Amino acid sequence: MSDPDLDRFVSRRSTTYAPNGLVATSQPLAAEAGVEILRAGGNAFDAAVATAAALNVVEPTSTGLGGDVFALYRTADGEVGAMRSCGGAPADATIENVRESLREADDISSYYPDDGGYAVDDTEEAGMPFYGPHAVTVPGTARGWEATVQELGRLTLADALEPAIGYATEGYPVSEVIASYWQGAEELFTDENAREAYLFDGEAPSVGETARLPKLGESMRRIAEEGADVVYEGEIAEQIADEIQSHGGFMTVEDLAAFEPEFLDPVSTTYNGAEIYELPPNNQGLIALEALNIAEELGAGEHPIDSPERVHYFAEATKRAFHDGHRYITDPEYEEIPPLASKSYAAERAADVDDTASDVSFGVPNANAEDADTVLLTVADDEGNVVSYINSRFAGFGSGLVAGDTGIALQNRGSSFSLDPDHPNSLEPGKRPFHTLIPAVADFGDDDWAAFGVMGGYMQPQGHVQVISNIVDYDMPLQAALDQPRWRYREDGSLAVEGRMDGNVQSKLARMGHDVRVLPPVSFGGAQITRREGETLSGATEPRKDGSASGY
Repeated sequence: MSDPDLDRFVSRRSTTYAPNGLVATSQPLAAEAGVEILRAGGNAFDAAVATAAALNVVEPTSTGLGGDVFALYRTADGEVGAMRSCGGAPADATIENVRESLREADDISSYYPDDGGYAVDDTEEAGMPFYGPHAVTVPGTARGWEATVQELGRLTLADALEPAIGYATEGYPVSEVIASYWQGAEELFTDENAREAYLFDGEAPSVGETARLPKLGESMRRIAEEGADVVYEGEIAEQIADEIQSHGGFMTVEDLAAFEPEFLDPVSTTYNGAEIYELPPNNQGLIALEALNIAEELGAGEHPIDSPERVHYFAEATKRAFHDGHRYITDPEYEEIPPLASKSYAAERAADVDDTASDVSFGVPNANAEDADTVLLTVADDEGNVVSYINSRFAGFGSGLVAGDTGIALQNRGSSFSLDPDHPNSLEPGKRPFHTLIPAVADFGDDDWAAFGVMGGYMQPQGHVQVISNIVDYDMPLQAALDQPRWRYREDGSLAVEGRMDGNVQSKLARMGHDVRVLPPVSFGGAQITRREGETLSGATEPRKDGSASGY
């Protein structure tokens, strides 16, 4: 069903330009936190951490210290690099141990969404829990933030956390989209410490209501003073482990202490003259690259932007990329990944595409990831740094667990594991799950670089494809590229479109064999982009979120 007020999701604003630095993200106060750090002498990486930390407070429905963080960047000296900061399953989290825990539990129904399709009355048939202690993997956020400022920034972690601590302790007014997301916590949070941390007299805050998160603010203050180790080896680590174990899970302080972020080489491909960089497995960046390669082979971007042919060929490319990615992408330390981003492989996959819709399996590792919640921010500075930075607990407030009195809600990224030992993403101790988060960087040539991304579960690679095509194939300004009506191929095989898409295009897509569904604009992800073209800084923000692109 389409949103009744579709026009409010058209931004009607121009691309933002600024001379010194620019931050784009999904909440205005967080964007201002990043700009504040830029003004204080920090670079794009310091500002990225400050913005991410602020989002933990002002958009707690989508991110937190109990989740993971990733970066893709181009530095002022020309290095293109990536950071992956996500932990794996606890050492004792075997398939048999999880199944035994489910057998011993009095009631496992709270571990699964009502519409998840699991036979929760039969523990031998139930899949990997979506909520609860077994869905929690080692969180990477705190050490990821610390590594970012230490390796790439100019300021300290304490400097970067200062704006977020202020918002948490002094309070802030809750914005519209975030207030609607927060309502889900009223049912998710059943434990008293979770309800005390994120509900106010048992209720989610309303639009414009001042929210304070003092417990989370105190945890951030501890991190600022003691460093990220307090989350992995100190008192906060003990509370995380105690919380999970008290609910029957397996995580220990030793699991937390063993974690370290990684700096690694991104993967890339070219699309109609631009080079696009993504994260390698265990993230789904290869899906975006394969889809771009197939679309280029099909000439998808040669059709008019408002034509059904354009949507059709991009959707068919995306179908095949999802099928392959969900079949092969996993933790590369456990399985070999084929070269899904190669041009020759794309040519093979494009060979059976024609002018009618095809039936290609989505191959989904986790159907509940289709609309997972995430925050994305992008920063560009006047030195030449651009960074795309993405944080998430996976689904909203994550597992439903909040660690003691820390105010840290713990992620449910481990729900992407399978309890089938033959599945590529089968649960194993220490293994990292399939990860949807994919920040990205684009090289448009002639000293023209952009950091971008589109948050939102399986919308992410599809959003990358559409934003890049809008800019490369149709020469759209940045804000127009984000405002353009979107489509998405879904796990059930349907093709969802925004209601703003021309009705004739929708009808023609249906005649081409697509099962067309109209979904509300909030179902189509949240894009952010900042660009440095020569000396010119520009940026744009997602009209379907609460955010802004701010600079100075």
